Amino acid sequence: MAANSPRLTCSLCHRKIKVDSQYDMPIYDPNSGFAICNSCIREVNRVLDEHDAHSENSKKKDFATSLGEIIAKNKPHIIKQYLDEYIIEQERAKKIISVAVYNHYKRMKYLTENSGTGEPDLEKSNVIMMGPTGCGKNALLSHLSRLLDIPFAVTDASSLTEAGFVGADVEVAVRNLYYAAGRDIKKTERGIIYLDEFDKIARKSGANNSITADPGHEGVQQGLLKMLEGSLVEFTERGQRKHPEAPTIKVDTTNILFIVGGAFVGIEKIVAKRVKSGEVSIGFGAEVQTKQDTDKEFNELIHQVRPEDLMEYGIIPEIVGRLPVICTLESLDENALLRILTEPKNAPVTQYQKLMAMDHVQLEFEEGALRAIAKKAIERKTGARSLRGIIEDVMLDLMFDIPKDNSPRKIVVTEACITEGASPEVIEIPLPAAG
Repeated sequence: MAANSPRLTCSLCHRKIKVDSQYDMPIYDPNSGFAICNSCIREVNRVLDEHDAHSENSKKKDFATSLGEIIAKNKPHIIKQYLDEYIIEQERAKKIISVAVYNHYKRMKYLTENSGTGEPDLEKSNVIMMGPTGCGKNALLSHLSRLLDIPFAVTDASSLTEAGFVGADVEVAVRNLYYAAGRDIKKTERGIIYLDEFDKIARKSGANNSITADPGHEGVQQGLLKMLEGSLVEFTERGQRKHPEAPTIKVDTTNILFIVGGAFVGIEKIVAKRVKSGEVSIGFGAEVQTKQDTDKEFNELIHQVRPEDLMEYGIIPEIVGRLPVICTLESLDENALLRILTEPKNAPVTQYQKLMAMDHVQLEFEEGALRAIAKKAIERKTGARSLRGIIEDVMLDLMFDIPKDNSPRKIVVTEACITEGASPEVIEIPLPAAG
């Protein structure tokens, strides 16, 4: 509008205003005659800013309140009691994880209440878990996420590659959590990320040297540094490579708890070399060890892992510094596997009994059969992970044939079914007499 335009009336304060391109540029609609002067524009902006600040403070207060409720309901002993219902043994690991999660939520509450006050920040207590295959690492964390009702995502660290290599960038771990949180950024920023197979990205100059190691392994660890510490991670929603035209999502990882885990095969040898220097281990003075002795020694050594052992294994010092909590899990013996089959709330035997009951079948496992399943799992060197698969092999033909006939029956799985491939015993249950 030209400078000699007729005076307008502000629709809010009713002050007469004249448009001047240099000093006064009101909002004006020539069709409706609606106009707002600069003073009113500034006042509206001030009110909106105050409203936004008040809303943000309210959200912080609400979040702080919800954190207080979470902390009150999930103290370490309560978390462990819950985990005891599903996880057999691993008492030390359950305590470590319970305390780590509890402290993580206390840290978030502290940061929320003391933001901008000049108080020193509390550092994150990310966790590194190590233990043999099938010892319960994934199960422990998945049950923990259900208890806390927070987003939880598992990412295979061995699939990550250094920027520039073919494969998944490190940001994929945060994107997986974003999807687990229902694409809610606020929920994502308070979740848990578990990086499985973390030992597979140990640099090849470490004790885990392999001629087939990916040259990007150390680069992957470098790429994870800022993410573990807390930074703004940017990624595309559909996982395509970032470019100027692709819309991106930004997630702050400051309050995301990172737990990394893996079998770390051979790390007990590094520990043994450190703690057993000077002892006779070979020759005529060597002591012949049984399988039980070996497992016992492993369990003793794994609990003595220190940061320097991780560095010798091939984890870079900067990563070790960002994983202050070391959580170690023991190998499971036959008795532990026997308990896993029947004691937890979601025990494999219980699950199959419920499935068969839907076909009017009573399923029973003899003690010898359960022990044979545990022994076979130990032979496979896959721990608790293979228990369900062993039962599935035995039950396959029965589960195929039973639905053909709805008559009530009792099926008994014997030791011979596991060791010799014999068929389970099928006992017909007579129907009650009519009248």
